[in-house]
Amino acid sequence: MKLDPHHNTPLLLVDDEPGLRKVLGITLTDLGYDVLMASDGKEGLRLFRGRLPSIVLSDVKMPGMGGIELLRAIKRTRPETEVIMITGHGDMDLAVRSLKFEATDFITKPISEDALEIALKRAHERIILREQLRQYTQNLEKLVAEKTRKLLDAERMAAVGQTVAGISHSIKNIAGGLTGGAFVVEKGFELEDAQYLRQGWRMVRGNVEKIARLSLDLLNYSRSAEISVRSCDPNAPVKEVVELMQPRAEEEGIFLNIRLAKGLKPIHCDPDAVHLALLNLVTNALDACCQGSRGGPSVSLTTSRPPGWGVEYRVCDTGCGMDAHTQEKLFQAFFTTKGSQGTGIGLMMTRNVIEKHGGTLTVRSKEGSGSEFIIRLPERCREMADDSVVEMEGEA
Repeated sequence: MKLDPHHNTPLLLVDDEPGLRKVLGITLTDLGYDVLMASDGKEGLRLFRGRLPSIVLSDVKMPGMGGIELLRAIKRTRPETEVIMITGHGDMDLAVRSLKFEATDFITKPISEDALEIALKRAHERIILREQLRQYTQNLEKLVAEKTRKLLDAERMAAVGQTVAGISHSIKNIAGGLTGGAFVVEKGFELEDAQYLRQGWRMVRGNVEKIARLSLDLLNYSRSAEISVRSCDPNAPVKEVVELMQPRAEEEGIFLNIRLAKGLKPIHCDPDAVHLALLNLVTNALDACCQGSRGGPSVSLTTSRPPGWGVEYRVCDTGCGMDAHTQEKLFQAFFTTKGSQGTGIGLMMTRNVIEKHGGTLTVRSKEGSGSEFIIRLPERCREMADDSVVEMEGEA
């Protein structure tokens, strides 16, 4: 019999016949195996658990623990072990049964070298195939991980590119406005025209203010990327926002109304981030009322607790409203309905805050009939919620 040598490869031989063990032991040792021998199933299982050989040759019929019982115990301990059963001609039913319990093969007594060679060769082929499959799976997992990483990197770079492009576009517009304002101011000095000077200064001042707003919005957006969760009164951010925005509302003749639900339980959130989100929505609502309002211009903030949620915030205005096309673009980066006065970052920040909390943001609006923004937050913030949602509803 000629097989590739298997130098020091452990192999367990279990048989209750001393003569057979001796003959097979010599043959297998000559083939390069490190042969472990046991006279019964119990001893064989002990040796197996100590060395965990890749191949086991076991008699199917032995006193005490039989070959089938040993086979099942081996498969429970190490399923990938190849077990070859040795059987007599009268034990063929046991041999066939062993195949049902995932034996690799069986050979009959008296054992011929050809039968042993084929059985061992088949066992090694299965071991090699299993190893190749394992390596292939590992390589495939690495390949998938690498491709996924590259895809995510590409998506991040695309997002960075879009962000940079948006910021660059905003800065370019501001720079153009500053250049135009400076030109008008220079003309005013050149012509000694006070009207030119005032007009140019208004242009310069407006664009400087826009730079300040852009910087502040970018800073607030970066802050919204990480939230600091703690227990807080859900009505507190609303009170703070109304107190902050009340002077502007009074100056512009807009009625700012607040209705807070009583008995709201504390929720776990980032009150500073929620404050920023509400402040942005109220600012937008006041701006919408300045652009046009049905009836008396007003903005209302209400809180409630719908079933399954910690709190619901509603910001409603009687302003100019939005058409369906505008609503579709509302949360796109650097999209703004405020012309030269907007940066297009505030609503991105608001959505980011809500998503970080695992909440929902619903928008209802109709052109000429005002808008309503509804925020729902859970009792406990889920920083990486998969079920957070931004819903758009065409008309109120």
